[in-house]
Amino acid sequence: MIKTTNEIRKMFLEFFSNKDHKILESSSLIPKNDNTLLFTNAGMNQFKNIFLGSEKAKYPRIVTTQKCLRTGGKHNDIKNVGNSNKHHTFFEMLGNFSFNDYFKKEAINYAWELLTSKKWFNLPKENFIITIYETDQETYKIWLNEIGINKNNLIKIGDNKKNKYCSDNFWQMGKDGPCGPCTEIYYNNNIKNTCFKKYKEDFIEIWNIVFIQFNKISHDNIKPLRKSYIDTGMGLERISAVLQKVNSNFKIDIFIELINHIISLANKEIINKKSIYIIADHIRSISFMIIENITPSNEGRGYTLRKLIRRSVLHGNKIGIKIIFLHRLIPVLIKTMGFVANEIKNKKNKIKKIIKEEEKKFLILLKKGKKLLNQHLNDEQKIISGKKIFYLYDTFGIPIELISDICNTKQIKLDINGFRKYMEKQKTLARNNNNFDKKYNTCILPINSISKFKGFEKYQLTSKIIFIIVNNNLLKQINKNDKTIIILQETCFFPESSGQKGDTGYIKTSTGLFKVKNTIKYGLSIAHIGELKQGSIKINDSADIVLNTERRNKIEINHTATHLLNAALKKILGSKIEQKGSWINDEYLRLDFTYKKNIKIYLIHQIENLVNYHVRKNHKIKTCNMKFEDACKKNISKLENKTYKSIVRVLSINKFSNELCGGTHTKNTGNIGLFKIISCVSNSANTKRIEAVTGQIALDKIHEQNIEIQRINLILGINNNQTKSKIQNLIYDKINLEKQVNSYKIKEIDITYKKIIKNFIKIKDIKFIFYILDNIENKLIFKLIDKIKNKIKPVIIVIINKKNEKNFIIISISNCLTKKIQAKDIIKIILKKTDGKGGGGKNIAIGGNINLNYIEKAIYDLKLWIKKNI
Repeated sequence: MIKTTNEIRKMFLEFFSNKDHKILESSSLIPKNDNTLLFTNAGMNQFKNIFLGSEKAKYPRIVTTQKCLRTGGKHNDIKNVGNSNKHHTFFEMLGNFSFNDYFKKEAINYAWELLTSKKWFNLPKENFIITIYETDQETYKIWLNEIGINKNNLIKIGDNKKNKYCSDNFWQMGKDGPCGPCTEIYYNNNIKNTCFKKYKEDFIEIWNIVFIQFNKISHDNIKPLRKSYIDTGMGLERISAVLQKVNSNFKIDIFIELINHIISLANKEIINKKSIYIIADHIRSISFMIIENITPSNEGRGYTLRKLIRRSVLHGNKIGIKIIFLHRLIPVLIKTMGFVANEIKNKKNKIKKIIKEEEKKFLILLKKGKKLLNQHLNDEQKIISGKKIFYLYDTFGIPIELISDICNTKQIKLDINGFRKYMEKQKTLARNNNNFDKKYNTCILPINSISKFKGFEKYQLTSKIIFIIVNNNLLKQINKNDKTIIILQETCFFPESSGQKGDTGYIKTSTGLFKVKNTIKYGLSIAHIGELKQGSIKINDSADIVLNTERRNKIEINHTATHLLNAALKKILGSKIEQKGSWINDEYLRLDFTYKKNIKIYLIHQIENLVNYHVRKNHKIKTCNMKFEDACKKNISKLENKTYKSIVRVLSINKFSNELCGGTHTKNTGNIGLFKIISCVSNSANTKRIEAVTGQIALDKIHEQNIEIQRINLILGINNNQTKSKIQNLIYDKINLEKQVNSYKIKEIDITYKKIIKNFIKIKDIKFIFYILDNIENKLIFKLIDKIKNKIKPVIIVIINKKNEKNFIIISISNCLTKKIQAKDIIKIILKKTDGKGGGGKNIAIGGNINLNYIEKAIYDLKLWIKKNI
């Protein structure tokens, strides 16, 4: 009898419960105390601190079924969904764990018993292939001698490209830290294809058993851990496909009804299977993300949610779904997912509402986007630049899939490489602005100590050095200026958190001076990152902790101003304003918040006036601690997607602002001096970002603006009251001049056209044109090419444009020739001979950096090639 997915899940938990494992519920999809992960992506995430040694296990044996999301970073399966039968963005990971209790022998025996015993999964033993790490003889002997696996079905996997410990069968938590060999269990229903290396795609990896027994010090140096751990993971959807004897995860029982419902909504006879799978996969991820109080936005987890919703809607359009449909899938999801869907059931109205609203907004955006995109395209255009693609994507939120679809129908090529460069620039900027030091964002070493933070009350104190870390190694002493982490018993340095930049300053001992360049959280401790400037420093030294008070004061002023800004936004723009994030340093402050409409300049002035009013009132800043549940009852402002502790810190500014905040603040609002908004931009369709400055920097900004206006007036030779009218006249004159220039260029193109059509040659029945132009705009060249193609048929056109010290090449051919000859083939021949770069498609190809010294030989060879291929 075929087992349902719900039965398989229960059987797994029951099996390990019988083996004295404690059943724990799935942890949140939002990892707690781990800034390195956007989402929980494996069963071991919730036990990470145990593996690192900074937390003790409550139970020696644990079993879980963990909700996982893989939508970014190292584990990103978004692109695999639909193209693969076994990948999902959301999935359940079945796992059993041992914390210094049982090890290899028991873990392997448990897995084999569950998989092959008639009482449990009852799978035929001969259908399994087992892989192990090449040098792990202990695991090899257990499988061969104790389990009795066929030697031919036991495969050793070595290091990739001879890089030590870099192997599919050697698991690592990171570049450093806990690691160990693993054994992977593969299954194949088609026992005819028994050769694993030749038919690897026929084998499904269903279970990975990791033996965490080493600590990685460097790329080729590992040392044994004092404690050993077992970490296993088996995808529920994959084992269900095996037990239900289907060749795709999307054919198991929990997907079948969902897929049939999606098909019933479609309006096409031929249904794209890929689109169906994407929608069925994404609706699960979307629903479980909203349960975690994630809402669609343009950053972080909210951006991932928005991306999955929009991707689902686009694929709904592709299969002909004409209605707002995603929310209609929720009842089917609840019905098919079993007891794990209880959370969805409890919040189904909220989930449906958020999905429906976002889909509505996106459909409006799609309509506007298509119109806007068509405005930026024209029939003469042959390529859309990476810069323009990024502009349409980043500014207006037009999906790349939509841009690609519309451009394909118009035979317009996309500069995807250029777009990726602009995307990478944006990612780099985001990484630079992110609120943690990337190199030290995770606690690699097992530091068990808790650093006491005294910085709310003190700017200076004496403490004790308890750890020194260089290159993830614990040292007793430092004598040189390597980048170092120092951990103190107590500190007044604030670590980056609550959107606030970490502190800087100095740590002084009797023998040395250490400059602190940043302060971050490091597990349960506080890490002071910097370098030794003088002498030497060692463990247990008594140290004077000297904070950069001037910098801290500026940060505190900006942080308090951020709270005033948040309160002012709610007063001026409405109470439904929701803060989505902030960033505060000593130079400026930034606040992201939800707001649908454009914020006009008079509203910006009202917001500034209200903040400055409360600055002048010189309110005293008050803080207190209370239970989180009590703070929620009092409707004190908080970040919706943030995980808070049971006891929280509340910061109050008169009756104007009440927020949860763990950051540092100035004592009175009057210390802010002056508040000035310097920018207000849209982060997405419904999210805005305000940047502002305070104090002397704000005053300097006002002075800069006045000086700039004076400079402009001086250049124009006018008085202050004439600025507006003079600039309007200059714009009018510029428009008229551009019209005149364009008319001259069009006449020049007409003259060139007449020259070109007299200078073609014939290669059999085809007209061939080669011409060199001097510094002509590309858009005019495309007009010229279209004019030639309308006059002469069939034709192959090769034009060189000498422009900006670069020689561009544009190739265009008639549609009727593309079955035999294509532009992309022609450009390859020329580029090979002239050291140029470029590419293209059937009708059009573009390149650059052509060496004109070799162009004649290239054209000669091209003519011979055309003659041969016609």
